[in-house]
Amino acid sequence: MAAVTFSVLKKDPTSAARLGRLTTPHGSVATPVFMPVGTQATVKTMTPEEVAGLGAEIILANTYHLYLRPGAGIVRAAGGLHNFMHWEKPILTDSGGFQVFSLAGLRQISDAGVTFRSHLDGSSHFMGPAESMAVQEALGSDIAMAFDECVAYPVSLEEAAAGVARTSRWAEACLKAHQREDQAVFGIIQGGVFPELRRRSAREITALDFPGYGIGGLSVGEPKELMYRILEELQDCLPPDRPRYLMGVGSPDCLIEGVKRGVDMFDCVLPTRIARNGTVMTTYGKLVVRNAAYARDFRPLDPECDCYTCRHYTRAYIRHLLKAEEILGLRLTTIHNLYFLIKLMHRLRQAIAAGDLEAFAAGFYARYNSGKI
Repeated sequence: MAAVTFSVLKKDPTSAARLGRLTTPHGSVATPVFMPVGTQATVKTMTPEEVAGLGAEIILANTYHLYLRPGAGIVRAAGGLHNFMHWEKPILTDSGGFQVFSLAGLRQISDAGVTFRSHLDGSSHFMGPAESMAVQEALGSDIAMAFDECVAYPVSLEEAAAGVARTSRWAEACLKAHQREDQAVFGIIQGGVFPELRRRSAREITALDFPGYGIGGLSVGEPKELMYRILEELQDCLPPDRPRYLMGVGSPDCLIEGVKRGVDMFDCVLPTRIARNGTVMTTYGKLVVRNAAYARDFRPLDPECDCYTCRHYTRAYIRHLLKAEEILGLRLTTIHNLYFLIKLMHRLRQAIAAGDLEAFAAGFYARYNSGKI
């Protein structure tokens, strides 16, 4: 029996959106879904119980960072990542590829893999398909991502083509190296912003029959409309019965537009990162609560939100905490932002089930872009 299965429960009549269910060894996940990022086996400032309490059904952890610290062996000795971090629901681990390739000046790429220097202490390391699979098997995630080459934007056609070829070879090597039966491996589609390369990558990766597919190399600086165009190109290139995961995307508009183009899974550090900088998402757009304008504003962050933060605290109080560098301020903005996106995905699923996704999206945009903060 497959470690991870996926079923499409309903398709939207006016778009490529679909309502689905992802089943893993640690539970099932309603899709489309946003996955909070727990880079170093923690969603920053939050306990696992708090993350689950927001409605999160699956989180993402980072292979590169956990490989360097504390080390895959320690996590394995703890009984795996679920035990180590006390998270009982599903976990997806990225391959470490994006982090390795983002280490400009600290890495060398070959067909075998990547030699890189740790950003922590400068020590030298090598990671290729077999190494990435070994680390992820030790971590014990429910879903492991294949090791891939993510190219930058902008990039030449030739460089993007080389990345596609290497990603395909590495995907095959990942499947050969992977041995853990209670863990699924998802392949990754690359190809930059070149439609013909995206189609080629999709053909080569889907031919390997992965149980799910990541769409990588987007949201790396290209215009959003270009990203949407690539997603449209891929709609007919990916198996309809397998989950589709748009990697590293988490702004509300991109989530909505990705869902409309058939994406089932998303992740991004955006909600937690901007929360730590004093910015929150609200029904009426982004609010920079650190600004002086909110020093005497005794309204909640979002009057239409029922998260813990909005039910108990005001903009003025949260601004005070942030200015005073109190940890509670970071926790309250993080709680709100994660809840906002998790609730958005819940509402998107409801809209697909009711057959009124277009109306929901139009209504959301009308308020989100109104500027009525």
